[in-house]
Amino acid sequence: MDTLEPQAFSIGVGEAASVSALLLAPPQARACLVLAHGAGAGMTHSFMEAVARGLADRGIATLRYQFPYMERGSKRPDVPALAHATVRAAVAEAAQRLPGLPLLAGGKSFGGRMTSQAQAASALPGVRGIVFLGFPLHPAGKPATERAAHLADVRLPMFFAQGTRDELADEQLVRSLIGQLAARATLAMIDQADHSFHVPAKSGRKDAEVLNAMLDAVAAWIVRVIG
Repeated sequence: MDTLEPQAFSIGVGEAASVSALLLAPPQARACLVLAHGAGAGMTHSFMEAVARGLADRGIATLRYQFPYMERGSKRPDVPALAHATVRAAVAEAAQRLPGLPLLAGGKSFGGRMTSQAQAASALPGVRGIVFLGFPLHPAGKPATERAAHLADVRLPMFFAQGTRDELADEQLVRSLIGQLAARATLAMIDQADHSFHVPAKSGRKDAEVLNAMLDAVAAWIVRVIG
């Protein structure tokens, strides 16, 4: 897959905005994940690039996209309504560019949460499941679960990749949440990983190994979901 290059284009969001996007679709792709970035870094961040290429190696296409604030170079995330509209526009674009291919949606941290909020408010057309790469359950040092309340209204399979050292997601609260969501939720708890899926040297593993194991789990879950 080293020669595979992403296709760049713009996606219109409402009448006044457009955002950049990248589609990486391997031959004979089995599904497409509409992939949103986290709050602090855009779609071209090394983590997002590694996820897209790793999933392509596993037969999963990705459509990455910017939120409007990131497109403008702002550090302040968009209000939820605009973020949700951007998620919807990206999902519609993926359906148009890859007709007939099963769709999933989600993202890193903020991007995953905005995706699930959009789904909870009104179903994203054609989306079969939601992928969270580090769901931001609460602010650092302030364990709580209010940010996950909307997940009760997400009537789709959900995949959670979470690190045991994630300061934005207390492990016991995460496990309790997964239990409440029951059969709809699948959890991949990654030992010693933080919110960025970095692991300390003393863990005996490298970040690349952690990422590969996580992507194996994501791809296997996607295959199960699409049947």
